[in-house]
Amino acid sequence: MNRFDERLRFPSSPLKVEYRNDNAIDILTHYLSNCFTMKSPEREIVILCIGTDRSTGDALGPLVGTKLKAGYLRKLHVYGTLEEPVHAINLADKIENIQRAHRNPVIIAIDACLGQYSSVGTINVADGPLKPGAGVKKELPSVGDLHITGIVNVGGFMEYFVLQNTRLYLVMRMAEIIASSLLQVDNSLSKSEMKINSLSPE
Repeated sequence: MNRFDERLRFPSSPLKVEYRNDNAIDILTHYLSNCFTMKSPEREIVILCIGTDRSTGDALGPLVGTKLKAGYLRKLHVYGTLEEPVHAINLADKIENIQRAHRNPVIIAIDACLGQYSSVGTINVADGPLKPGAGVKKELPSVGDLHITGIVNVGGFMEYFVLQNTRLYLVMRMAEIIASSLLQVDNSLSKSEMKINSLSPE
């Protein structure tokens, strides 16, 4: 399990969790809760789910966004779903829209990626921006204060073909874990805000 620096209340290193881990949701929820606390609880949190439903391997982001939208979110703002995906063509415009709609938001970027065979099925969370399109040699704007990636298949050769032939089951399971974790975080943040408000003098 990943180590945590309780003094800073921020994870001491990037998180890597395998989707078959029985505790994957709990590990991811705890890690993200720490991240959001560090990033500032006063700022709006935007979940930017990048990808397209036209490619099985690249559908991780839109699947997460769709599952989040189906939940009752109180604190998280979601962009990128199967119905309205955020992809290479509209990414720059979406980033601009987010900056206009949310004052100084914390942006969590979510995307699928390719990696080594031994890492397929791993969900990674790391501080700093995501570089979408890198796996398929596209130059797209970096985005995110924090990013979550799911390694959906093996990279290094014929990336477009590999993404098109990625198992939907794997992508769906990873999306379920990421979305479930974020829904739990949203619930926790909402409860914390209600508790603070109840203690505040009128």
